Amino acid sequence: MYKPKEYLIHGLLFLLTLITATLAGGEWIYSRFVIGEGESALTWEYFTKSLAFSIPFIGILLVHELGHLFTSLYHKVKCSLPYFIPAWFGFIGGPSIGTFGAIIRMKGFVNSRKKFFDIGVAGPLAGFVVAVGVLWYGFVTLPPAEYIYSIHPEYADPNFAGYEEGTIDFELGKNLLFWGMGELLAEPDRMPAMSEVIHYPVLFAGYLALFFTALNLLPIGQLDGGHVVFGLFPKYHRQISIGVFSLFLAYAGVGVIQPGMALDELMIRIPLYVGFLYICYSRTDFTTQTKLTLALSLAAGQYVLAFFRPDWDGYQGWLFFAFLLGRVMGLKHPEVSGLRELDWKRKCVGWLAILIFAICFSPKPFIFS
Repeated sequence: MYKPKEYLIHGLLFLLTLITATLAGGEWIYSRFVIGEGESALTWEYFTKSLAFSIPFIGILLVHELGHLFTSLYHKVKCSLPYFIPAWFGFIGGPSIGTFGAIIRMKGFVNSRKKFFDIGVAGPLAGFVVAVGVLWYGFVTLPPAEYIYSIHPEYADPNFAGYEEGTIDFELGKNLLFWGMGELLAEPDRMPAMSEVIHYPVLFAGYLALFFTALNLLPIGQLDGGHVVFGLFPKYHRQISIGVFSLFLAYAGVGVIQPGMALDELMIRIPLYVGFLYICYSRTDFTTQTKLTLALSLAAGQYVLAFFRPDWDGYQGWLFFAFLLGRVMGLKHPEVSGLRELDWKRKCVGWLAILIFAICFSPKPFIFS
């Protein structure tokens, strides 16, 4: 079905992504650049150790994409092999996780609601099952608490009082599944703080897998979660997609403009931010006036909220993803020839996917301070 050239290209991208993820894992797990101490992870020892992160992480992404691929083949819908996207910024000193993920390009027309649903939900469900297994193994095989001293020997110093001002602090945000599995499976004295999970390769790989699962299951546009919602509620997909997207933007942008900012700063920020929000709605079928009204209303609401609750912050890291969704991917779902209702088994799977999104989603997945 696929040409030898396609196997070669996709295989090379997969291997390159595995390498970049291994290098990135070495920086997070064994290097200490996160707190500014500059130990290089570009050694063969670090590389081989970091395979404990990259193999489960990239393996879960592969299973996710194979779920889409095999379901597409089952329904006789033409599609590409998985495109893995390598991304490593260690050569410029920046943090990364080694990849921007992976995608499969649909080459054939999907002519039914059932096929869209099956293809969309198969990927995250397959990846989720493997991610749970990886996390289970990670939690039950945690090393002794003293392991962290091999990464941070300064913690063992009784005079250590924390890092000096100006260093970068980083931690992972909790989600319900990661927290629950930790409470259920991990020995309490071995369970790392969320700021130290990056040094535990299997746990870190599993956490990132949950992050990508939740990202894909957002019920917006043509994401996997959008296909699920289209399968369950075809007549209301547009309203749900735009509504969830607006809530997503509303939460992400809390704190971008605040009454406490200097007037000259607000004069620059407000028009830029309103313009950004307008662009995020640019691929909807709203009129120009409606798009502008939505952008102004969101910005005004966030400003008023910041007036009454200046201590509340959203997660501005989501703004870039919102831009990709609104401007690049769009919020619409492709048309199909019929809206035949899903059978009860598929409906159960759809609601299961929504539950998986809820327990995997973290409002603030990566926290820098």
